[in-house]
Amino acid sequence: MLLVCAAGAVAVAGIGHISSAGLDRPEVAVGFGALIAAGELARLTMPGNREVAPIGAAAALGYTLLLDLSQNPLRHSALQVVAVIAVGMIAGALPHLAVGRPPRLDAMARRLLTGALLAFAFRPLADPLYRLTQGEGGTWWPALGVMVVLIVLMLLIDVLIAAMLRAEQVRTAFRVAVRDELNVAFPLGAAVASSGVLLALATHSMDLVALLVFAAPLLVTQVAFRKYAGIRATYLQTVRALSRVTEVGGYVEPGHSRRVSRLAVAVGRELGMAEPELLELEYAALMHDIGQLSLRDPIPGGATVLAEPDQARRIAELGAEVIRQTGVLDRVADLVSRQCDPVSEDPPLASRIIKVVNAYDDLLGGSTDRDRASAALERLRSGAGVAYDAEAVEALARAAGRPLLRL
Repeated sequence: MLLVCAAGAVAVAGIGHISSAGLDRPEVAVGFGALIAAGELARLTMPGNREVAPIGAAAALGYTLLLDLSQNPLRHSALQVVAVIAVGMIAGALPHLAVGRPPRLDAMARRLLTGALLAFAFRPLADPLYRLTQGEGGTWWPALGVMVVLIVLMLLIDVLIAAMLRAEQVRTAFRVAVRDELNVAFPLGAAVASSGVLLALATHSMDLVALLVFAAPLLVTQVAFRKYAGIRATYLQTVRALSRVTEVGGYVEPGHSRRVSRLAVAVGRELGMAEPELLELEYAALMHDIGQLSLRDPIPGGATVLAEPDQARRIAELGAEVIRQTGVLDRVADLVSRQCDPVSEDPPLASRIIKVVNAYDDLLGGSTDRDRASAALERLRSGAGVAYDAEAVEALARAAGRPLLRL
């Protein structure tokens, strides 16, 4: 809420400024504003539920870094940059609102604030930097150096803001959120920043035609990102559908696989697992019981915690063999196959988490009774260090005590 309020205040200040002072070079402002609006209209959701608008961000960056047009210096202020970004974002969001797909306010606020910070840092330097590029000995290197330094600082600030938001939203440690944002979001931010710099330099040479020239490859890139995100979503939906086979066949209780996967991911976050590891953990947790399809006589209630250790291990190995048949989930198959290994054999952390969470859900089921949950935790604690990983048990106790996020 604080982030949204800060972005709203900056947007009001920018729009109020241009309402009283007018637009400097309105055709340039309108051109970049239209490209920002198109980028917001074509925004997409990346893995990890990250809302991004690469075209709009690149256009906002290009307008911020623009020094001249047709050999004439551009002296638009930082507040004008903020106003153009804000109006463009609002215009691009309106069609989504009209069809019931409201944008995420925190994501929009973050994009606006980071753009505003860069504008307030760079625009006061625009005129001196432009003068350095002119004349017989003029060079663009000082301007490019300043652009790169400020952009890197902006990206780092954006990562910190995104990490704070993500730590609150998915209930993970801030350092883990920073690491995930650096690994997942920073590369995309760097690509967008490069596009923004190129757009500003191209506009210097090609005038506003550069907007049309650069819009096409940016749009193609965004389509590729959208397809990638769609494939990831479809992949997860397929795994979830496959995990329900054991429920439909009556081998496990309804909802067991989904409950185990959600709680396992929460425990993984408690233990500081990175985002790619959490994805593998979710896949393995969803399919951890698929080996029960090989049983002639189902285990009562599908509770493998009540089965003999040799039988439980055999079920895990058979399930891993089924998963390996996909040809693309070998790592997930390994996690499933080792979920019944004793702690002394040092199985992967994800396998240890699945074993703990599966046993907890087998004992608790879909019940919300607190006494039953406490009894299940005490039983797991009694086996901690031998049958179950002690850290995973304690992380489970913390994660089970609060509402789980919808995946």
